[in-house]
Amino acid sequence: MTSTVHRTCPLCEAVCGLTLTLDEGGHVTSVRGDKDDPFSKGFICPKGASLGRLDEDPDRLRRPLIREGDLWREVGWEEAFAAVKAGLDRVADRRSAAIYLGNPNAHSMAGALYGAPLIKALGTRNVYSASTADQMPKHVASGLMFGHPLAIPVPDLDRTDYLLMLGANPLESNGSLCTAPDFPGRLKALRGRGGRLVVVDPRRTRTAALADEHVFVRPGTDAYLLFGIVHTLFAEELVKPSHQVNGLGEVREAAKHFPPEAVSGRTGVPAEVIVRLARELAGARTAAVYARIGTCTAEFGTLAQWLVDVLNVLTGNLDRPGGAMFPKPATEFGARRRPYTVGRWKSRVRGLPESNGELPVATLADEIETPGEGQVTFLITVAGNPVLSAPHGARLDAAFERLDFMVSVDPYLNETTRHANVILPPPRMLQSGHYDFALLGFAVRNYARYSPPLLPLDGQPSEAQILARLAMIASGLEGDLDEFVIGEMLRKATETPGSGVEGRDVAGLRAELEGETGGERRLDLMLKLGPYGEWAGKGDLSLRKLLDNPHGLDLGPLEPRLGEVLKTASGLIELAPPQIVEDVERLRGKLDEDPPEIVLIGRRHLRSNNSWLHNVGPLVGGSNTCTLQINPADMTRLGLDGEAVVRSAKGQLTVPLEPTDTIMPGVVSLPHGWGHAGSSQSVAAEHAGVSVNTLTDESTVDVLSGNAVFNGVPVTISPTGVIIAQ
Repeated sequence: MTSTVHRTCPLCEAVCGLTLTLDEGGHVTSVRGDKDDPFSKGFICPKGASLGRLDEDPDRLRRPLIREGDLWREVGWEEAFAAVKAGLDRVADRRSAAIYLGNPNAHSMAGALYGAPLIKALGTRNVYSASTADQMPKHVASGLMFGHPLAIPVPDLDRTDYLLMLGANPLESNGSLCTAPDFPGRLKALRGRGGRLVVVDPRRTRTAALADEHVFVRPGTDAYLLFGIVHTLFAEELVKPSHQVNGLGEVREAAKHFPPEAVSGRTGVPAEVIVRLARELAGARTAAVYARIGTCTAEFGTLAQWLVDVLNVLTGNLDRPGGAMFPKPATEFGARRRPYTVGRWKSRVRGLPESNGELPVATLADEIETPGEGQVTFLITVAGNPVLSAPHGARLDAAFERLDFMVSVDPYLNETTRHANVILPPPRMLQSGHYDFALLGFAVRNYARYSPPLLPLDGQPSEAQILARLAMIASGLEGDLDEFVIGEMLRKATETPGSGVEGRDVAGLRAELEGETGGERRLDLMLKLGPYGEWAGKGDLSLRKLLDNPHGLDLGPLEPRLGEVLKTASGLIELAPPQIVEDVERLRGKLDEDPPEIVLIGRRHLRSNNSWLHNVGPLVGGSNTCTLQINPADMTRLGLDGEAVVRSAKGQLTVPLEPTDTIMPGVVSLPHGWGHAGSSQSVAAEHAGVSVNTLTDESTVDVLSGNAVFNGVPVTISPTGVIIAQ
């Protein structure tokens, strides 16, 4: 007896549809791509194919754990929640509480719906997440330019004629802040219709190998390269913005200081190539510039992300088919908010700015270690492993030992959660409903799909119930969190002109909502109020319609909608925000600096995603290994063979070497998320690798966003056994 079910893959940003076969015991016996999904059309990667193995990982925790000294005791849920309450009750000042939200929260329906209420209930400004180790520069740049940090234009991949891509490797990452299942197929289709793909990267990645042209660039210098292109557009009178903007003159003036001849020495890109790229962008019928994590996790990450959209504006490609466009997610609803600002508060110790309500994770250790009013003594982590993912993870590892109390919501006992006093494991993925609230806001085609739970909870609380219970403990209140949130959303909607339900009775609307759980009812509410929803009067979308269409619904290609998403005070694109223009002077001041002899960058693997997929046998081994990629010329010059010692200002590692001419001389690459020696995760422990964040520096951040710097880290490399004088 078997059954066939359909589900969205929750393992990366591609949101691919899967077709699963389950036996009568609820075990996954096969996973295939869902050919009837209108967005992914049957595409699947090795991660998705291993979903069953991950879901049934025998090392996953099934019941809560309480730490007693160095030992762990398995307990019931009520005892676990009572321990959490006792720990939080000892926090006299909520300024001493902190929360860290890891990357999987973006792939979890519960993380999307219950993270904000939990933060509010904690009543603290000590909020940290993986965003400041990844993408915060894009949010800050978009917020300052367009007035909203989620107003992020994505390349219209299926219609563009020219794509300039920097610091991204979607053939292995499957895309990021650009939700595009079968990204490889879409890039091949671009070239197949006569389009052109240019990839700028310090490595000749799989994506670069597919491109029409690969341009090597020194890590961390993308802002200089982009400014050189902007300079050329102005110098050759190729600027043709299709929208009214503020600040065109200021951008022109700033670009004067970055001619191609000047930035060539800093970037390693020949001046003639920079000029040609500018002419190609301006001359293409449609074009888009797209840049991701390699450009975000650098010293000038926000400037680089700003310049990406400056180029999309200057070439007339913003908000038009084939250019860079704004998706219209099905759950988008909200009154016009105040224009975006950063730095509404600053961190206690280093004075780093808040962005999107968060402080930089690079300063979390400071806040735990430094005595004084507001010192962090209580921490909640949700689906995160910052010991391996945050800069200078060894320091954070030691800092966690100093906490008075720590709670982790996580399915594993790992490098971070081993410090917790209480671990609350969520149920298996197939026991949870799934809707991609965050990722569909970056989709290259408008689309919606809901996956209901496939297996019963068997008495275990859902992840939503765990987070809601924590929020109620933190707030000191009792009741149904979902009903409170639903009531507030309905009240605001009935008071909002143009919502489609203004003036209607809240109780009557509440009675129309469907769903087996509070999360499903909230999803139904958001769909009905959204741009395709039945309440908004613009469609008939609802939870019921998604349940009746298990393969998902195609909601159409991206359409111009700048007027809907623009929320600046002026009502115009702010091409030269003052904070950004000020930071240009810092960039200019480093233009003539000599680059370090060797710098370190990260690396993505197709069969991995940060630290949490290293415990699945089929996904480790092969190319998914923790090696230091290095150019053979550097191997010869430094007298290296086999393995070497890599040193930075923060630490050192002994790593096996992987010589390859796919990486430019003077650059080495170590993948992110490894370092599982001594782990209780059996497969991960056998393939432990080393943590690159032993080498990264928490004291260096992108000034505007506070984002950690992982690319362009200065290092030295020597043969093992050689003693280096300090």
